[in-house]
Amino acid sequence: MFDDFTDERIDVGEVELRVRHAGQGPPVLLIHGHPRTGATWHRVAPRLVERGFAVVCPDMRGYGRSGKADLRPDHSQQSKRAVAADLRRLMDLLGHPRFATVGHDRGAYVALRLALDHPDAVDRLVVLDGVPISEALARCDATFAREWFHWFFFAQPDIPERVITADPDAWYAAKARPESMGAENHREFLQAVRDPATVRAMLEDYRAGLGVDREHEEADRRAGRSVRCPTLFLWSTRDDMERLYGDPLAVWRPWADDLRGHPIESGHHVAEENPDDLTEALHRFLT
Repeated sequence: MFDDFTDERIDVGEVELRVRHAGQGPPVLLIHGHPRTGATWHRVAPRLVERGFAVVCPDMRGYGRSGKADLRPDHSQQSKRAVAADLRRLMDLLGHPRFATVGHDRGAYVALRLALDHPDAVDRLVVLDGVPISEALARCDATFAREWFHWFFFAQPDIPERVITADPDAWYAAKARPESMGAENHREFLQAVRDPATVRAMLEDYRAGLGVDREHEEADRRAGRSVRCPTLFLWSTRDDMERLYGDPLAVWRPWADDLRGHPIESGHHVAEENPDDLTEALHRFLT
């Protein structure tokens, strides 16, 4: 994976981030989701480099080989605001004060927070397979609670850690296949989910989501803040965006002044399952 990429750890203040980066040209930050690491982009990142972009693939704080912040009672150490601040600092240190941001799954929430909190830094935003946390919770019904029960299970104190770390492979690995992920990506994923500190940090991500992250988004709406840069929303045809939300673009329209989007034929992990179509969609939007 990531031939000719630099692979290093960079101190961004509260934590060190593991990051892979390569290329020359317009900078693009790729933010992974749960429970992946930056390796989820291993089929997309080299294609973007070949097309003339400078590509940055970090592990978010708490995830993968990046540092784990000290726990706080309100879980704000893993808030999307804290993660976004890490990534803004990372891009500055890599010499990219202004950049495009692409986020998938939990990374989509971080990408949105980056665009809202740092509009001077984010010149284009791409969100994949996710609507704002506050919008998902406002629309939560029995279907959502049944199929996305992990949002609420993960938010419970202590019990999820005990359940998951007792057999992390049973919890995480059943749906993660090396054939679809790629063997090295799969090995890195397994190493991450078998680390109790990483599991706790990933759970803290969800705990922050139901608390401070929701509060931050609701404060944005009350203040009339929206994403000012061009925004692209892409969703996987074999995920549940349309089933849960009908037209998912309608959910995003109040959040972005310049919005466009379309589906991509894929399951949830689009960067692994359909990197060709995803790369093409990103290239068209980012150039």
